[in-house]
Amino acid sequence: MDTHPPPPLRQASTVILVREKNLAFEVYLLRRSNASGFMDGLYVFPGGVVDPEDKGLESWAPYVDLDPAAMEQQLGGTGFSGEDVLSFSIAAIRETLEEAGVLIALTENRAKTDLDQICAFRLNKDLPKSWFRVKIMAEKWTLSLSSLAPWSHWITPALMKKRFDTRFFIVSMPQGQTCIPDDTETHQGIWLTPQKALEQNLELSLPLSPPTVVTLTGLSAYKSFRELQQVIRTRTWGDPISPCLVPSPDGPLILEPWDPLWGSGEKVDMSGLQKKSCPRAPGFHGYGVRPVSGNPWGSDSRTE
Repeated sequence: MDTHPPPPLRQASTVILVREKNLAFEVYLLRRSNASGFMDGLYVFPGGVVDPEDKGLESWAPYVDLDPAAMEQQLGGTGFSGEDVLSFSIAAIRETLEEAGVLIALTENRAKTDLDQICAFRLNKDLPKSWFRVKIMAEKWTLSLSSLAPWSHWITPALMKKRFDTRFFIVSMPQGQTCIPDDTETHQGIWLTPQKALEQNLELSLPLSPPTVVTLTGLSAYKSFRELQQVIRTRTWGDPISPCLVPSPDGPLILEPWDPLWGSGEKVDMSGLQKKSCPRAPGFHGYGVRPVSGNPWGSDSRTE
């Protein structure tokens, strides 16, 4: 048995973009490049790690629409400080722009050409890590932290080579903007209802990562955009979702926290696995034990 301590957790953000469609709602998923070296060909939400440039409560204060107290009230939680709220939120907004071409910012007094320009600029090759911070501050944008809401908190399994402490934010698609994949890491974007995305995943036409499957399943419990918006107003981060990765001769298995075998760690009895199914978690229409091909969270900085 491996006695080495698990790798340290890296902070990361993921963004669930939603839009109203025929009173129901759709979510935006991006397909990873087949040559990306990470989650090749899988559909995911925009997201990635928190960079050092995303930090700095005082320096970012003039460029966000919430003061520290309001940030903590809307997006904070137990052990989640104002500094953490700020950095995770900035990372969420930056990644949404970089990967989906959508800027979550106040745009009432900005020209459409300003949005077009920053969306095009993020496609430049070899941009420095600081590009987003420099551009937002130089052009005096105000990022809309007030548009963000908490959805879930994920922690990567201990046996993974890279581990992430990830906050899943949810936000309504900004008016007047269009999602445009970066055509480097992502080559295709699609709007689907959660139910349709899950159906296509089962049909093997829309491959999804495990956290995406769980997130879409939770969202599928809400039948209208209005109902979802009501839930979002009072939603908190909740308890962290900490799956367990179990080695097996046929490849690793993921145990979700609601699975009866979740606390068994590496001592899970693998015999007769194909005949075993676990009770569904509340609002989860699938199985807790899932065979996984390869590394379900990938090998680089993304965490969806």
